[in-house]
Amino acid sequence: MQGMITARLRATCSAALIGAAVSAAPASERGSHCSRRCSAPRKGSVPAVAGGAHRTPRPAPPCGRRRGRGGAAAGRGKCPLRPARSCGDGGGERDGSGGAPGVVAALPAADAGRGREVGRFGSARLPAHHHVPPRSPPQERTPPPPAAPPPAPQAAPRRSPQLRVLLTPLPAPGRRLPQKRLLGAYDEAAGGDGKRRRAEPCSPERADSGSDGDVDSDGTEAGQDGSPQLSAYERKRLKNISENAKFFAALKLHESAARLHEITAKGPSHVTKRAKPRKAEGSTVQRRSMRLQRMQPPEVPQAEAPAQEEEEGYPQVPAGPLPMAADGQEESSEAALLGTWLQLSEMKNNDTEKRTCDMKRYQAALSSMLLREDGIRKVVSSRVCSLAIHPSESTVLVAAGDKYGHVGLWDVSRGTEGGAHIFTPHNLSVNCMHFSPSHPAQLLSLSHDSLRCGDVSRAVFDEICRSEDSLSSFDFLEDSGCTAVVGLWDGAVAVVDRRTPGTSPELSADIGFKITRTVDVHPVDKQYFLAAGSVDVRVYDVRWLRRSGNRAVSTLHGHTKSVASAYFSPASGRRVVTVCADDKLRVYDTSSLSATSALLSTVRHNNNTGRWLTRFRAVWDPKQEQCFVVGSMARPRQIEVFQDTGLLLHAFCSPECLGSVCSINAFHPTRNVLVGGNSSGRLHVFME
Repeated sequence: MQGMITARLRATCSAALIGAAVSAAPASERGSHCSRRCSAPRKGSVPAVAGGAHRTPRPAPPCGRRRGRGGAAAGRGKCPLRPARSCGDGGGERDGSGGAPGVVAALPAADAGRGREVGRFGSARLPAHHHVPPRSPPQERTPPPPAAPPPAPQAAPRRSPQLRVLLTPLPAPGRRLPQKRLLGAYDEAAGGDGKRRRAEPCSPERADSGSDGDVDSDGTEAGQDGSPQLSAYERKRLKNISENAKFFAALKLHESAARLHEITAKGPSHVTKRAKPRKAEGSTVQRRSMRLQRMQPPEVPQAEAPAQEEEEGYPQVPAGPLPMAADGQEESSEAALLGTWLQLSEMKNNDTEKRTCDMKRYQAALSSMLLREDGIRKVVSSRVCSLAIHPSESTVLVAAGDKYGHVGLWDVSRGTEGGAHIFTPHNLSVNCMHFSPSHPAQLLSLSHDSLRCGDVSRAVFDEICRSEDSLSSFDFLEDSGCTAVVGLWDGAVAVVDRRTPGTSPELSADIGFKITRTVDVHPVDKQYFLAAGSVDVRVYDVRWLRRSGNRAVSTLHGHTKSVASAYFSPASGRRVVTVCADDKLRVYDTSSLSATSALLSTVRHNNNTGRWLTRFRAVWDPKQEQCFVVGSMARPRQIEVFQDTGLLLHAFCSPECLGSVCSINAFHPTRNVLVGGNSSGRLHVFME
């Protein structure tokens, strides 16, 4: 900013010197210059004549056009003048109040050619030693043909005086600071009323008259001795300063400040401080928590009453044998159900089993199985986790295990009026259930904590095995049902013999799994069993089991996520069907039990059951070992039957009666009966 002000002040000083030189030139040269360079043909004006001939006027822009800063305007051939009106309006026709400070003068043509111009603010006189070169006379030209005489000149309209702002140049060190002064031209003809008016536009004659006064370049009047005199504004300013100084002196601020300093310099005041009240000895101490005091809480014995209430709300099943007593049921109906079970177990079934080899006849049989209203019954109180169907051909007796350790028995022939009873032999979810192959009066059920055998002939639930590790599933190693292989959730397997006293397993072997979800024994070669883990499905030989370092006989590859179930085909064991969380059903060929079993088919199937549904398990139909059944997430709700080639044979659907997902399903071993259980404890029976 300071650099811009300095440059502008330098231009102002140069313009003032040039303006003074122009004012010193003869009036004839100034008039000729203005008429030749800056004048345009106007109404009432006559072109300049040289040698008695008319000259063609040169077109030029009006002199009042705003010019750029510096000497660029003059260098480009523009008019170097900046009057308020055109310089060709008759020169000094108008009489003003004389040359006032700040009126801009015209330049000679020689200076205009060098790119000089008058500054925007102020004017000054050239020093005496400054020499202005004389102007050369104009050259004569061939006169043009005579033109019509122009009309008589008219007097220019009188304009109101203007106000101009004069910026004094930056003084040298030691001089006063620059000031802005508002200079005005007063019209003497107005009677000298002192009203401020706008300054008149400049002309060469007014510039000459304005140079008569003795005025410095910064606008202050100079005295006879050459010393600058104070302007009216500065005199008023000094007067205000003196009046303010007198006013502050009258206030006597210095004396007041001295007295205040003396008061503060004295010693501290004799103000007595209030004594802090002492705490009473017997007052109550503020309480603080033991956490803030960093103290351990005292061991408080728990009350016995809440524990009894919890036991009443969630009864814990004791270890050992339990009586076969139904929960909240009448003794007469319970005795009738147990009597039916016992009667069915004593009946001998025919040795010939119904097996259908023709797929068309099998599909027709599946189509004849329907779901009726009397075939739906809520048997257990919560989610169904396992199912088992009694092998009797005369009566359909279904057993279901739920999430909270309940076992429900339902005689389907009685419909919805009765015939369903609930027992509580376990504390946790019942994951697996089987009727004994040699003694149908015995129902074996497995939970996380124990494996029990419900014997209807003795009306008792015996405890076969108890383990601190959670149990997952089991299967019989022989037809008599005396021995069984048990899978554990920690990845191990155990062998249990019912003839051995006690509840400990005979052998616990580590097979290298993280989790063992299901185990299944080969239907022909009983020494082989199939174990499904997190992502592993392998076949082991029970005769070579050890506590650790066990090797698999065959491995079923291809699973990318956790496996929910894996089962042998019921008649020959040549096929294995698996359900995986990668939404695929896979069928393997296990006829040769080689090191790696071949994959026969893969079925795309939605197995994402979520948190509130039991995971799907694909189980074979005992009557047709080439077909298996699995639940479905499709709508309308249905139960699907596939062939081992991956072909969908049939879908059990009933929009009026089946409105939920049946995750656990089971076929009757000899009859065309299918039972499906949902997550609310309800069973659906499809039958002919």
